[in-house]
Amino acid sequence: MITTGAIIHGDAARYLAFNSEEHPIAVQLGGNDTHDLAKSARICADYGYDEINLNVGCPSDRVKSGAFGASLMNHPQTVADGVKAMLNAVDLPVTIKCRIGIDDNDSYEALQNFVGLNAEAGCDTFIVHARKAWLSGLSPKQNREIPPLEYPRVFQLKQDFPELKIILNGGLKSITQCKQALIKLDGVMVGREAYQNPFMLNDVDRLIFGNNETAIQDAMSIAKSYASYIEKQLSFGVKLNHMTRHTLGLFNGRPGARQYRRHLSENAYKNDAGVEVYLQALNKITVIE
Repeated sequence: MITTGAIIHGDAARYLAFNSEEHPIAVQLGGNDTHDLAKSARICADYGYDEINLNVGCPSDRVKSGAFGASLMNHPQTVADGVKAMLNAVDLPVTIKCRIGIDDNDSYEALQNFVGLNAEAGCDTFIVHARKAWLSGLSPKQNREIPPLEYPRVFQLKQDFPELKIILNGGLKSITQCKQALIKLDGVMVGREAYQNPFMLNDVDRLIFGNNETAIQDAMSIAKSYASYIEKQLSFGVKLNHMTRHTLGLFNGRPGARQYRRHLSENAYKNDAGVEVYLQALNKITVIE
């Protein structure tokens, strides 16, 4: 998520740069001003993004004080005005990621009104985190765990708005769970589990899309191919630990995984850490023949 202020007044090239292999790629904007949203959307389109997503779900104090993120659930017309402005500014899909409610404004009718109003504004895709957000009394971390998941509300949205794409987010930990949700919905979004256990994504093409021709790779071959990316990014001044921290869960359950994580934790943060630190960590993993 990138704020409109950071894009317009900050180092847009730093925030928006990505690799061509990442397509299709969406950018998520945080903001509430129609002019700023439209201007940011145009900048993102010029950078080659495939989708503009509006954040209506983040519960952090910084986002709350800026009157965007989850707090926008209380202002559906403001969101709709932003959606219209972005759709008028770019020839890209504009989507919304939201919660099922916020604080005491958590009735299904309020959610239904929010989706309906923004669908009229031109948004046809809603990624719904199936928890409401408590903006007072809970931290962002607690807001991802404590409010109970209510999948039935998201299923009901699809029944009430069959013409829209309704995508479920929150608590999905396995491909099996994803397949069950896809019986009723248009898509699923997996966040923390994919981050903590990234190798689960290796089965997506085969088990979700029925593509049995996709080669099933070993985690080690994936990790070794990542080394070339690391070398390239190091040449641009990116620190090693900013890249290796995203690989810490790749070998979960494998012999040597703890030693792998420890080596990176103890060495990758150093200013002179190069790709050799990463390769040394890989050597801690027991190769399974």
